[in-house]
Amino acid sequence: MLSNLSSLSLIATACGVLCVLAHLALAVVVFPQFQRHPRRALRLQAALLLTVAWGALDTLDQLGWIPERHVIVQVVTPVVDVLRYAAWFAFILALIELPPQADGRPASGVPRPLEGLAWAAVALAVALPVWRQWGDTPVMLMQRPMAMAWLGLGVLGLVLLEQMLRNIDRDARWNAKPVCLGLGAVFVFDVFVYSQASLFQQFDGDALSIRALVHSMAVPLLWLASRRHRKWLDKLHVSRAAAFQSLTLLIVGVYLLVVSGLGYYVRYTGGEWGRALQQVLLAVGLLALLLMALSGAMRAKLRVYISKNFFSYRYDYRQEWLRFTAMLSASASPAALGESVIHGMANLVEGPSGALWLRRAAATEDFVQAARWNLHEEREALVPEGPLLHWLQDRAWIIDLQEWRQHPQAYEHVALPGALVDDERHWLLVPLLNAGVLIGWVVLGQPRTPLELNWEVRDLLRTAAQQAASYLAQMQATEALLEARKFEAFNRMSAFVVHDLKNIITQLSLMMKNAKRLRDNPEFQQDMLDTVENSVEKMRQLMLQLREGDKPHHGSAGGVALVPIARRLAAAAVSKGRGLELDLRDEVSARGHEERIERVLGHVVQNALDATPIEGRVLLRLQRMGSHAQVEVEDTGCGMTQEFIDQRLFKPFQTTKSAGMGIGAYESYQYLQELGGKINVESAPGRGTQVKILLPLFFADAGRDAGRDTGRDTAVEAR
Repeated sequence: MLSNLSSLSLIATACGVLCVLAHLALAVVVFPQFQRHPRRALRLQAALLLTVAWGALDTLDQLGWIPERHVIVQVVTPVVDVLRYAAWFAFILALIELPPQADGRPASGVPRPLEGLAWAAVALAVALPVWRQWGDTPVMLMQRPMAMAWLGLGVLGLVLLEQMLRNIDRDARWNAKPVCLGLGAVFVFDVFVYSQASLFQQFDGDALSIRALVHSMAVPLLWLASRRHRKWLDKLHVSRAAAFQSLTLLIVGVYLLVVSGLGYYVRYTGGEWGRALQQVLLAVGLLALLLMALSGAMRAKLRVYISKNFFSYRYDYRQEWLRFTAMLSASASPAALGESVIHGMANLVEGPSGALWLRRAAATEDFVQAARWNLHEEREALVPEGPLLHWLQDRAWIIDLQEWRQHPQAYEHVALPGALVDDERHWLLVPLLNAGVLIGWVVLGQPRTPLELNWEVRDLLRTAAQQAASYLAQMQATEALLEARKFEAFNRMSAFVVHDLKNIITQLSLMMKNAKRLRDNPEFQQDMLDTVENSVEKMRQLMLQLREGDKPHHGSAGGVALVPIARRLAAAAVSKGRGLELDLRDEVSARGHEERIERVLGHVVQNALDATPIEGRVLLRLQRMGSHAQVEVEDTGCGMTQEFIDQRLFKPFQTTKSAGMGIGAYESYQYLQELGGKINVESAPGRGTQVKILLPLFFADAGRDAGRDTGRDTAVEAR
């Protein structure tokens, strides 16, 4: 008998036999799982056994053992094919079903309209072969409707698989991929076969001959899933996002089908204008679809509908919390953070607007509008009454402004500012509490779709408000810290300026004291003019420093010659009636700014002169030490303790002088650090002090710096 079969019939027969054996073997393998998951295993067994029955009937048909017009071929075989589709649908739905709702009702893991559409498609596909056999419609006219019905089954199978794969937990995705791939291959192949039949009104014989083989390809993948994990039949979790996307896709698909049907009807009933009217109808339909897709109110209504009908809780708390936290963390400025707080809290209740009010200062009771979104700007500050502040802070209660307008007794008749209740768009007042202290509130506008303000919404808003309040408080603390640092920097710079002014005043005071004795001395007059000019220049530099800030200087291109500075310091000591011995061993140039280096060395020399009695000795030694210039200042003064040197000497406002400010040593140390230099102090009480300063050399003058100065071992003293 096989010799009488065509090659396609032989291929189809072999594929049918393989399909029967493969699915029967898998049914035997998964049979032990009835005890652990009887409901899901039963659905899987039903799908496998119905596929076995379908494969056997198809094989008998290909062998010619059943007449072509027999009821088994015309009705039973296609009905069994549809029923195995139904069993696969039931198996997929069982995998992604949700726990029962709070009232005990079963909860589906997919939108109910989608599930209803799937079962309606199954019922239609069952009815069509029956109608073809016993109805009065010609058989040829039933071919396209049946092909389209089977095409719809394949598409719905893919949609259900998309639901399962999209919503599966990440840890279980590795185990579920074989199931999705195996069944997906079955549905995709059927979509290909029946879409061709729908378009061309005839089946592809080659594709039909291997259909059973393609369906058998799912068996190894299903077996692999059963071997990967013992609990592969456990139900999977479906997320709200996927339910929203799938229901949206379903609505769009139904909408496009309706528009296409209307277009088809208009085209064939509109006469000469039919084709043009069809194009107009399709354009209007697509435009309306875009308007609905971009409408925030439509999306809000759909999300609320899904939350009410598919889930026991309104929110997916993990997703909402991650989204809200990410929105707050992405804000880099106070203004952006305020807007993020409004947007984040408004999104929780499908709100299109809002405003943020914050306390003006910690010690005040007035609140100002810090940010707004789609609401009027309020420039005036609000000063709520004491009972309202205590009520919000003690109870952290969210005020429904519409309820407050209608039933103020529900809120103990607390008075609200007119700016909050006069605008009908205002819906909720959410207090912001940080560590039990009210720092502000958020006013949310009316939602896009009616939303019940139940305990779940209130708790989520209250939790989000606490998170937002912590971010806002941290931002305010950061701003206060930056402001304090600015004042600290200004005060620090002012301390340096006051220290320099003190030195200038001391110099001018000494000059005025000597002017009474030497005012008729021409040399003193010239020295006085030079001193006044130098003081004016120093004060001009101080004013520039206050205006532009203290900026470190790294010297001019030619470096700073240290020998002339040493000699000027010695001359200044002579003019004050003191002596400074110089030991200039090398003529070196250092990197830096001449005025600041002279200020550093002058401060060290002045301290040495102040600490040394007039009969004592102060020495400045200059020499080259490798890549540095070393300046040593020694004195035979009172000295300092090691504890003062280690812990107080180079800190601001630390001094041993009765009239000192404790700024000079700190400023000198900071500038030397900027240059890459060093300073070392050795001292003991009653035994004098030795200060060693290392300054980086300016190597452009290295050749000249290597020369020796003829003024070595000289001394300049005033007796």
